Amino acid sequence: MIWKCRDKNIEYGKKILIMGILNVTPDSFSDGGDYFFTEDAVSRALALEKDGADMIDIGGQSTRPGHTPVSDKEEWSRLEPVLTALNGVLTVPVSVDTYYPSVAEKALRSGADIINDVSGILSGKMAEIIRKTGAGWIIMHNGHGTPDDVKKFFEKSAEECIALGINQSQICFDMGIGFDKDYDENMRLLANVEKYKISGYPLLLGTSRKRVIGQGSSQPEPKERTYGNIAADTAAIFGGADIIRIHDVKNEKQGILMAQNMKGYVEL
Repeated sequence: MIWKCRDKNIEYGKKILIMGILNVTPDSFSDGGDYFFTEDAVSRALALEKDGADMIDIGGQSTRPGHTPVSDKEEWSRLEPVLTALNGVLTVPVSVDTYYPSVAEKALRSGADIINDVSGILSGKMAEIIRKTGAGWIIMHNGHGTPDDVKKFFEKSAEECIALGINQSQICFDMGIGFDKDYDENMRLLANVEKYKISGYPLLLGTSRKRVIGQGSSQPEPKERTYGNIAADTAAIFGGADIIRIHDVKNEKQGILMAQNMKGYVEL
């Protein structure tokens, strides 16, 4: 199966894909300020690629609970120098984490292949940009919800995208772990992926270092949640997740590979 992201044809289904996280922010919950400067961000992106990331997701503002949103101009001022420096340097696809159509448009002109939109809304302006550029579009469920609610959102979003002239193969879905969901909702979604996985669309899991992992594993320090993350990844992979979005590619890829290989031995 192919996820079409401009001139990149990303194959999914045979192996679990890893999306490495690069936050160029001063206030992200686990690594705010670590890669805020362009030189540090570029070095980190190259390290993520070397460690085994199949794509890099670059974000210019924190979306942690209680965050203060930044303007589209501020977000772009953080992203532009990093995207410019990485354009033509990275060999893996580049995703940009934004819900601003203006930022998405500029990012795609600067070499990005994918827009990771956490808004939970199918904006007409964003849809038009995705349609015109052929970019990949990650559509996330944002808000409270059961597996049934998430499935209905995915199905409705798929229908709306087709109606807007967007090719089905450009769309990827994300269940939105941690986005206005409580602990029980997050855990139900992690444990029941097969109930809302939509055939014909890649499914992305983004739990890396999040509060639900801290609560479930009794680990208060975000950067020490790798093992809890691997457990969540494994459950989601067995349920049908195709892409795992993580900070610690070097270490967590071992768990992802093991889960992938074990899944191949499931007796139907």
